[in-house]
Amino acid sequence: MLYALRPRKRIFCLLEIPSASAFPMPTALAAVLYESGKPLVIEEVEVLPPQAGEVLVRMKAAGVCHSDLHVMKGDLPMPTPIILGHEGAGIVEAVGPSVISVAPGDHVIPIWRSSCGRCDFCQQGRPALCDLGTAMRFTGLMPDGKTRFRNSRGDSILHYAGVSTFSSMSTMPEGAVVKIDPDFPLWKAALISCGVITGIGAVTHAAQVRLGATVAVFGCGGIGLNIIQGARMISARQIIAVDTVAGKERHARVMGATHFIDSSTCDPVKAIKELTGGLGAEFTFEAIGLPEPIEQAFDSLRKGGTCVVTGISRGDARARINTNQLLYAEKTLKGSLYGSMRPRIDLPRLMDLHQTGALKLDELLTRTWRLDEINEAYAALERGEVARSLIVWD
Repeated sequence: MLYALRPRKRIFCLLEIPSASAFPMPTALAAVLYESGKPLVIEEVEVLPPQAGEVLVRMKAAGVCHSDLHVMKGDLPMPTPIILGHEGAGIVEAVGPSVISVAPGDHVIPIWRSSCGRCDFCQQGRPALCDLGTAMRFTGLMPDGKTRFRNSRGDSILHYAGVSTFSSMSTMPEGAVVKIDPDFPLWKAALISCGVITGIGAVTHAAQVRLGATVAVFGCGGIGLNIIQGARMISARQIIAVDTVAGKERHARVMGATHFIDSSTCDPVKAIKELTGGLGAEFTFEAIGLPEPIEQAFDSLRKGGTCVVTGISRGDARARINTNQLLYAEKTLKGSLYGSMRPRIDLPRLMDLHQTGALKLDELLTRTWRLDEINEAYAALERGEVARSLIVWD
């Protein structure tokens, strides 16, 4: 390299390396919530590159899920501005230092409840309860306490559940992605990433429904329909679907419901008791997130039965439970987050079940939307017009 030291005019300018700031920051189109109760704003945002232990994912499909609607309406308070979306699938665009489980070009499912893999909850096979995922959920920050999104004014934008799938590109922790078979359609992977794993897991892991049991499901949205099909897959002999929207019956029947109760026209507790010979259901599930159906699901149990709550409620919601029934009838009331499953293990297994024909996915999808139609998509969800819908990118 001695020739570079010769006094030749301007030779050193050829060896200068531009700073990182000299390169344009990657941008993405995203749906940003600036204030609860207001529509999502579609705008271009800057996406900071992945740091150590992080990956950049180009989203291909994102689920229109009720959990995000709770934040949009203010039922679940979150600091803003924030990019919502927690259900989806995409392709790894880039990786930061020390990432070993995925590489650019890999197809992945984001895990909206990231886990550290080391704490007591992770070691016990309950990664959804890991404090790492909990912290990201409530702060909107990455594990290092910073964000990876900026708007055109240079303001930081928060992450939702560590993944923010309503951005066409999103930086997330390596622990928040699961590598999947590239031949598996990404729109189907997006369906599995939240609604399917939560519903199926509530049946198989949280409740551990027995072969030939009687089951009642309150709420026939994305989670409820998968609870219904989970009960079908486990060969429950009676699967009673309950909803206030009569039009949900068709979807519920397709997923495996043997009976449907329109709870806007009758007392669902009484109706379930009548359908079960006066005993009540052995297992009931609440997939709405409101106190009244939680109470009804608990009251619909037979002696020794188990009620599992999967619906997200307002932070101040309270359900009134007859505590004597916990004792004298030995009823069980419990919650289930992420289906009480292990996403890294169970997501690929669910994909295999679909390949065998046991798990229905095509029947779940009502329609798809462009990102700029996202507010319309949520209006349709609130009206009960869809079973499950997706935001898709070409």
